[in-house]
Amino acid sequence: MSAIILETRGLTKTFGGLTAVSDVSLQVGACEVHAIIGPNGAGKSTMVNLLSGHLPPCDGQIIFKGQDITGTSPNRISHLGMGRSFQRTNIFPTFTCMENCWLAAQSRLKNSFRFFRRSESYAAVRERAELGLELCGLSAKRDVIAGTMSYGEQRQLEIGMVLATEPSFLLLDEPMAGMGKDESSRVVELLARLSKNYSLVLVEHDMDAVFSIAHKLTVMVNGQMLASGPLDQVRNDPAVQEAYLGDGEENF
Repeated sequence: MSAIILETRGLTKTFGGLTAVSDVSLQVGACEVHAIIGPNGAGKSTMVNLLSGHLPPCDGQIIFKGQDITGTSPNRISHLGMGRSFQRTNIFPTFTCMENCWLAAQSRLKNSFRFFRRSESYAAVRERAELGLELCGLSAKRDVIAGTMSYGEQRQLEIGMVLATEPSFLLLDEPMAGMGKDESSRVVELLARLSKNYSLVLVEHDMDAVFSIAHKLTVMVNGQMLASGPLDQVRNDPAVQEAYLGDGEENF
């Protein structure tokens, strides 16, 4: 059994009288792809915001690398090694791919906006930026303006920007949203490669993609966890079958 990198215990979030996430407990192991799926409004994006520190939980705990990070700021969580992408493309469209990754890498430096810094810092930033481009498969487009690339390539670049921050854990919110089949396949291949060295939590509606790369699966509905565990076990769970797969069609 792989070491547990991320764990939630009874995680709960309410907005007024609405419970968006209710008593969710899950574990993510080292170099494991853990997909969170469910219909719109199930609480998936709220879960991502809780894990990344963009929302504080009302109850429960979040343990990351053995540390209680419940209520910790997004910046601090990032520095602990959690990288996060967003549903909407979050790039600088008028900058080159290299410049985008450079800015992401620089954000990991303390006092990253100081005008004067040691040359070693610049060397480290350049190295991280180049690594991010290499890992996301866009090294050949380092000097291309990001906004001129296809939507799929822009999503790849966003993953490269996350990788440039040197995370050990990736939190990806619908990385294949809006993509065609070919673009989605390229991102699936990218995530499969990354899973050899990174732990991933993946929120995604593309079931073909989820079933091809996920090791574990959590199904959410109305803020609650319907099922969670190894992919095949959850996929064949009677409750999941009845709720989503009973008619032979995925409704995620």
